[in-house]
This record gives sequence, structure tokens and C-alpha cells, in this order.
Amino acid sequence: MLNSGDLGHRVVVRHRTDRGPTDVLGELTSIDDHGLVVRTEAGDERRIARAAVIAGKRVGPRPARFSEILALERIAAAAWPAPETERLGEWLLRAADGWTNRANSALPLGDAGCDLDEAVAACVAFYTARGLPPKITVPLPVRRDVARHLAEAGWIAQPEVLVQTAALDRVIALASQAAAGRAGAPGSVTLHDRPPPDVLSVVAARKDGLPPAAEHVLTGVDAVRFAVARDADGTLLANARGAVVQRWLHIGLVEVLPHARRRGFARAVTTALAEWAQEAGATRAVLQVEGLNEPARRLYESLGWRTHHTFVTYRRPPDPA
Repeated sequence: MLNSGDLGHRVVVRHRTDRGPTDVLGELTSIDDHGLVVRTEAGDERRIARAAVIAGKRVGPRPARFSEILALERIAAAAWPAPETERLGEWLLRAADGWTNRANSALPLGDAGCDLDEAVAACVAFYTARGLPPKITVPLPVRRDVARHLAEAGWIAQPEVLVQTAALDRVIALASQAAAGRAGAPGSVTLHDRPPPDVLSVVAARKDGLPPAAEHVLTGVDAVRFAVARDADGTLLANARGAVVQRWLHIGLVEVLPHARRRGFARAVTTALAEWAQEAGATRAVLQVEGLNEPARRLYESLGWRTHHTFVTYRRPPDPA
């Protein structure tokens, strides 16, 4: 039988109805002594009385459809906009003075209008002309063909990145529960439409500088906010960036200063962004986290985030001297 430990997971519940037993499949969003609520893939919430439940169990997540992966990658690209872009068929070539992998790599989202050898050569030419190392960010598993082609050509794979998604109402509810049970939880968090100077300093230190193109990447979205947590004396404790695109909240640049870690500030700034985005009409959220970053993965999982798909950025090896 299901219990509170199954909240936020995909489940199947067999229950009695006037027409006989039936099954409902979806995310378990609520459970108590009176019954449970399952949100179906269509977004409908099915309320089932406890007395009607015959059986229930957790099931594995539904693999994301390739069309869903490509659509979400387009949204993420729009939420982290490079100041210079070119189209190669359905591929997106992005440049931002070398600031961050995502804004300085090609994104293969469909047919390039030519074969892979020609498409890769066009990417190499685009980045070489700008004095940048050629990189291609490959969404998986949808573009396994590109990943295989690059690996066979000797391109170097960077660490895998998990693209995680969550329902905003679920993130907010779980964060509220966690904050209520935590002594010394953070207080208020302020939101800004532009990053304060000390936040820019933190971002610059983390991202190896802050070239002019970084301003467009950070603020070139109509709906963008920077969540900032400070101590009573104004000292910066944590920050995060959120951008809303097509009812999706994209969260990035989550940073907690070393002296403030393990005190709930990462949860506080991301929750503030979730609440703002929900008021702005967003219903779901997406973020990217390195697969090797175990602390961040545990935090996001506790707030209802689940891996939707992954990507790997490939870098062309330097020419031999």
C-alpha cells in the first residue's frame, strides 16, 4: 500500500468505482487517512477515497518523449539567451564571448539540412571564426546519433548534466514543509530584476569572469528575477536566477556562500523564484545539475525534482601543435 514516502513519485492505484475496479496512473500528490490524490499525465487530479483503494504501488517514471526533450531544450535555450545565434537547419549555434558552455555551444535539435559531417564542420567554422573552442551540447537520448558521431571523431565529452523538472506547486509545498521543520530556517529573500553588484562578483568568480556578453545572457529575457538572501547586516548569503519562458520557470546560478551552507538558503532562494514564477503564470520548472553534484541532486530530489533527460557537451580537441 502507498504511504507518505511515495509522495511526488509516479504510482498506479487500483480502486473501486460504480462501474467496477479501474486503475489510475500518475504522480501521487497527497495522501492521508481519508484518501489520496493522483495527478494524471493530462494534469487532472483524481481524488480517491481510502475505502475505495484496492491496491497501489510506485512505478518507474515514464521516459520523456523525444518531442518533449526537444521542446524543453528550446525553452531552456530561450531562458539562457546567447547574444549571437545562427540557425543551421534546426540546429542552433550560440556564442557569448565564451561565457558558459550553454551559451557557447551548438544545440542539435533536429535536421541540420545536411549530413552530420557537414553540420559538424559548419559548427567548427562558426566557433573558430569567433576565436572560441568548438562545442556541441547533445540532448540525450534523442540525439544519440550526434553523440556517437562526435565520439568517433575524437571529440571530448564533458561530465553528464541532468535536466530536471518539477511541478511548481509541488516544489513550493515541499519547501514549506521542510522549512517548517528546520530550526533557524532562512527568513525573507528579496527579488531583483537585475543582479546586484555583489551577486555579479560571485557569478564572475564561479564562471571565470564576466564579459560584456554575460549581461545579455543574464537579463535578455522579458521575465527574469534574481533571488538574493542576505544576513541581517546585508552580507550576501545565497543567490539564484529564474526566467519564465512559455509557462516554464528556468532556474540557474544557484549559489550559497561557503559560510552559509547547510542552512537552507539554496531551498529559500529557489522557492522564492518558484513563488514568483507561479504568480507570473508558470506551472512547471526546469533546471540543470551536473550528475556528479550529489549534494545538489539530493536537495532537488527532496523538493520534488526528477530527471527528465540528460545532455553532454562535446569539445573538439585542439589541433596538434
